[in-house]
Amino acid sequence: MRDDVSLNPLRPPVGELAWLDAPAIAPTLVTLRSGAMRVVLAPEIGGALAAYYETTPEGPVHWLRPSTHAAFEQRDPLLMASFPLFPYCNRIRDARFEFGGGTIDLGGNDPRFAHALHGNAWRHPWQVGERTASSVELHFEHEPDARIPGGWPYRYRATQRIELVGDALRITMSARNLADRPMPFGMGHHPYYPRTAGTRVHAKVQAMWHADADVLPTHLGPHPAVDALRASEGMSPDAFELDNNFANWSREATIAWPDEHRQLTMTADAPFDHMVIFAPADDAQLCVEPVTNTTDCFNAVGMREHVGGCVLQPGEGMVAALTWTPRRTDLI
Repeated sequence: MRDDVSLNPLRPPVGELAWLDAPAIAPTLVTLRSGAMRVVLAPEIGGALAAYYETTPEGPVHWLRPSTHAAFEQRDPLLMASFPLFPYCNRIRDARFEFGGGTIDLGGNDPRFAHALHGNAWRHPWQVGERTASSVELHFEHEPDARIPGGWPYRYRATQRIELVGDALRITMSARNLADRPMPFGMGHHPYYPRTAGTRVHAKVQAMWHADADVLPTHLGPHPAVDALRASEGMSPDAFELDNNFANWSREATIAWPDEHRQLTMTADAPFDHMVIFAPADDAQLCVEPVTNTTDCFNAVGMREHVGGCVLQPGEGMVAALTWTPRRTDLI
């Protein structure tokens, strides 16, 4: 893991949150408060979270990896703390799939990637709706444009209700099919966590989707990471190189920093029945992502409970919540 980019959450670099006071950035941010907890949102950058942290006399303690100036300069949700995934999660092979008697071409999703990635909601600004000191609603509505080939061809509306409930962060995600025909669908969130040598991940999972060189699933089966996640000591992100889906998880995962005497537990409603772990080797990134579908679910062959995703009929919607609850283990 690269030491130059690894963050020790209890000893944040000086000026790490300086973007909060940057004149060009601050007006575009929404900050939620509950006691010592803060959530900072960047609606204009894909409806993303820029930070989730606790204020202390020693400085901010980050529960998600905080954004940097580069995230704002590049307007890149991939450099934020977390961002929403609509209307599917992760990759779609060759940016195309068969549905409704025809081929859906997503080749315009992003020319940088050979495979369509993470849907389209994260690539657009979101609108700020109802707001209180500790909660806010963000809205995004997609209207297909026939003049732009390779885009998502269905009209839909997505909402995130983001709130602090005590110290916990809760995100209620919802979507509705506004098209006049059935729409394939999936959703999720893409949180990044501080990654240190002592970080451990705990989760009860049944199996892992093995993947090819393009990070597309090949088969569901056992893997040492499954056993490590289930072990009492948890899995070190450095133990394996992962960018994989895990099936049949208990909809609860804990990211722990034992040497810092703290942990963050993520819980999810159904149908967030799938989990992705992104922990590349020799890198500071760590994601444990709750999602409703596996990578390439629209092309995948397998039992629905192993693949996920669904079809929303015209006017039909879906709503489900995610919660991140921090805990200081030295106080137990």
